[in-house]
Formats: sequence, C-alpha cells, structure tokens
Amino acid sequence: MSQALHNQAPKPNCHNCRHYFVTWEPQTPHGCRALGFKSLYLPHVQVHRTSGQPCQLYSPKKSRP
Repeated sequence: MSQALHNQAPKPNCHNCRHYFVTWEPQTPHGCRALGFKSLYLPHVQVHRTSGQPCQLYSPKKSRP
C-alpha cells in the first residue's frame, strides 16, 4: 500500500454522530445540526467536498443504558 493511504485519518461515521439527522426529504435526506445544513450526501462527504478537510465537529452519540 502507498504511504498516503496509511496517513489518512479514519472517516467519521455520520450515523454515529450526535449532530446527524435524517430529514426525510428526498432531495436532501441527510442533515448536520452542528453545521446547519441538509445535503444529498452524508455530511462528512459534503464537508470534505466543500472544504477539503475532514469533519472537525464529529461527536459520538451518547450510549443508551
């Protein structure tokens, strides 16, 4: 494998983030409360496409008892 693949940080899983929500709107099914947007793509993908940086606001959901 190339060195670039080893240096990449793991992608955040939006489905496990406390800021992620499903909008139920066919054109924009994914949302991020922290950044205040809805998108056709998962928020971490949209953030990376827009800024070139990985999502900085990922926060894992609190586990339920």
